[in-house]
Amino acid sequence: GILSGWVVLFLKQNNVQVTDNNRTGTKYFDRFTFQLVLWVGLILLIAMSTWAYPNIKYQNKKAIDQMLTKVNILSDTVKLGTRYAMMTDSREDINDIIKNICRQKEIESIRIINKQGQIKFSNSPSEIDLKSDVESQACYVCHRGREESPLDSASLLERTRIYDSSNGHRVLALITPIYNEPGCSTHACHIHPQNKKVLGVLDVVASLESADREILSYQHRIVALGILVFTGISVGIGVFLTVFLNRPIKRIIKGIRLISQGEYNHQIDLNRRDEIGQLATAINKMGKQIGEKQEELNKQRDEFQNLFEHVPCYITVQDRDLKLIRYNREFATHFDAKIGDYCYRAYKNRSERCEICPVMMTFEDGAPHSSEETGINKDGTRSYWTVRTSPIRNSQGEIVAAMEMSLDITRSKRLEEEVKKSEEKYQVIFNNIPDPLFVLDKENLEILDCNDSITSVYGFHKHELLKTSFLNLFDKDEEVDYFSQLKTSNTLNRARQITKEGRTIFVNIRVSPSEYLGQDVLLVTTSDITERLTAEQQLIQAGKMATLGEMATGIAHELNQPLSVIKTASSYLMRKINRKERIEDEILKTLAEEMDSYVDRASNIINHMREFGRKSEVKKEKVHVNDVLNKALDIFGQQLKLREIEIVREYEENLPPILADANRLEQVFINLLINARDAIEERWNQADHRKGMKKISLKTSSQEGMVTIEFRDTGTGIPKSIIDKIFEPFFTTKKVGKGTGLGLSISYSIVRDYDGVIKVKSRENEGSNFIVQFPIAE
Repeated sequence: GILSGWVVLFLKQNNVQVTDNNRTGTKYFDRFTFQLVLWVGLILLIAMSTWAYPNIKYQNKKAIDQMLTKVNILSDTVKLGTRYAMMTDSREDINDIIKNICRQKEIESIRIINKQGQIKFSNSPSEIDLKSDVESQACYVCHRGREESPLDSASLLERTRIYDSSNGHRVLALITPIYNEPGCSTHACHIHPQNKKVLGVLDVVASLESADREILSYQHRIVALGILVFTGISVGIGVFLTVFLNRPIKRIIKGIRLISQGEYNHQIDLNRRDEIGQLATAINKMGKQIGEKQEELNKQRDEFQNLFEHVPCYITVQDRDLKLIRYNREFATHFDAKIGDYCYRAYKNRSERCEICPVMMTFEDGAPHSSEETGINKDGTRSYWTVRTSPIRNSQGEIVAAMEMSLDITRSKRLEEEVKKSEEKYQVIFNNIPDPLFVLDKENLEILDCNDSITSVYGFHKHELLKTSFLNLFDKDEEVDYFSQLKTSNTLNRARQITKEGRTIFVNIRVSPSEYLGQDVLLVTTSDITERLTAEQQLIQAGKMATLGEMATGIAHELNQPLSVIKTASSYLMRKINRKERIEDEILKTLAEEMDSYVDRASNIINHMREFGRKSEVKKEKVHVNDVLNKALDIFGQQLKLREIEIVREYEENLPPILADANRLEQVFINLLINARDAIEERWNQADHRKGMKKISLKTSSQEGMVTIEFRDTGTGIPKSIIDKIFEPFFTTKKVGKGTGLGLSISYSIVRDYDGVIKVKSRENEGSNFIVQFPIAE
């Protein structure tokens, strides 16, 4: 690009039009060669003038200085030569000296002028005794403006004068003062007063004709040298430009002209490595690239033409009168139109243009516009399309036409109507779902939408909950926990929420990610299980009462022992009192301590039974499993001892806590102990299995974030055919009156409430192993 721009610039400077097939004439003065020679000549002229002027000036000064020095020496010689003659007043000798010196070629005249300006001696006898004017060349140096007191002395330059003589050439005159000497003032015949300092002047005039001829000759040589150098350089540059520039440039211009005519493969053959050769190579490469680009442009033109015709949308080009200039195949297929028709007639079969016309708006402001239109197809069906217009400009930037591109959206419109109907149907279904349904922002759990079922469960109306946090339905102390659980869990069972009236309800929450109005949301469904939990609690309470009934014998035995001790001690005291016998203090203290400890024991058993029998709440707190197991054995262990069943405990020390309710967890453990007891009793009631150990093993451990409790017994085991049914409500293998079938079902429900699992491993006639696992509390 840079090389091509340089070529164009060079050609413009040479007034060469490369785009015209016929070469235009170029004036000689406009040619690059002439301009280059002219500029080089001007530069040389300025350079030589700059060099020659000071040299000529120097030579002129040098010649004048030489002549001045010569005249000055000559003046001193004349002064010295005439001194003695003046002292002796020998006028003939002075005249002879002056005449002899004037015979020198350069000396034109020598004069001696006295103080009064009278010429006393001269090589020209006619001047003798003539008086010079003060304004004359010889006197003006010292007398200018000083008639009364002329100068006594002056510098060499001040005493020098150059002027044109009457013979037509320049002369150099030097005034030399003649001073008064003591010898002059005492001489007998020629006395000058002592107060006179200057007696007169010696005026020597020398011709500068030969010096001027020499300077003129030097100037001529300088000019001749300049002309010779200018001519030589101009000829050299002309030959050089002709051979190395003009001819290659002509070939390059010819090549460019051929390239401009479409002969892109033409090669400019210049076997040179300099810039001209590189330029020719660059132009050859440029022509090749232009050819390749032109070929690509032709392909693109064909592709665009093909695209214009086959693009699946309506494209028309319209003039300012809204007449069709051009349109594609898709438009011709759907609309009955021809070139020259008005667009409003072709599109909509109208007799006048539309009130809001995006094409006219484009003509008015030159900007693209869009709209949505509808019309009738050839087959009479209605269609919908979106319109986008854009201006078409000429090379001057004027809008000459407008392109209108329309995309058929008929199917989308119909789908939109179906979606609208579907949305209305969805709204009906959404609002009639019996369970409350919330749409929550995924990040902050803000309620974006909810159905009408919330009113029957929570007491709020829809507008009261919109744009509020879903966490407001939970207790303030539990909001943080539920915030993390709602974002990470799919299910939350038995969650506690607060209604508008402040009543606490229990719900099961189902969470599923979804999308709502283009943003990520959580769809949350809540199911009110408060009544079911109440029924379950009543059922669990009934199970507790049944368990207490089962434990009645053991509890009676547990209470009978402390009562017997108290009875014995009280009888002893009564007997001693009736006999009025003295009781030793030590014996009395021992009896009192025994009675007190057994009363505490009986009280603990009763309190434990009362606590176990109370209705427990659905709550979670940190519980240590080993402590709960020990409490269950405290209330049920005596019964096992009466039946000669051994309890083996294998507890892990420092067992981490779990989240549960100790009272409900104790009920699970007692239910499993009762089942183990019944299985052992059933096996030992069979005559063939009375050998062996009656044993229940309790083991606790923790690993992989879980606490595990195992209840292993040596009972009858569970047949494979029914092992999958043992946790179903009311399923039992015991005889009528021996069991309700609720123990394991209730235990299963309680374990699940605390995110635990319960499973069983059993071998028939060998025993069973119930395994309960809970996650470790965080």
